[in-house]
Amino acid sequence: MAEDPIAQSELAALTRRFEDVAERTDREFGIVKSDLTALRLQVGNLDQKVGNLDAKVSDLVGEVRGLAEAMERNQAQIVELLTQLVGRSPDAS
Repeated sequence: MAEDPIAQSELAALTRRFEDVAERTDREFGIVKSDLTALRLQVGNLDQKVGNLDAKVSDLVGEVRGLAEAMERNQAQIVELLTQLVGRSPDAS
């Protein structure tokens, strides 16, 4: 039985198209894998930065609390001093 040259030609064309698509798919898959690896690295870096930021925010909260306590003490001293001055003559020391 002789093979049909047209069928052979179409089969060869389909095979080339399949191989081209497979090669392109492999290349695109490689690009996606590379991009995914880069994304994972960036997420890891962001996670580390968020962790550092959490520590800095906690430190800042402690500093603000310390400043608030110092302000309250200073305000109490001012109120005490003003209370002591009430009723005194401005010329008296």
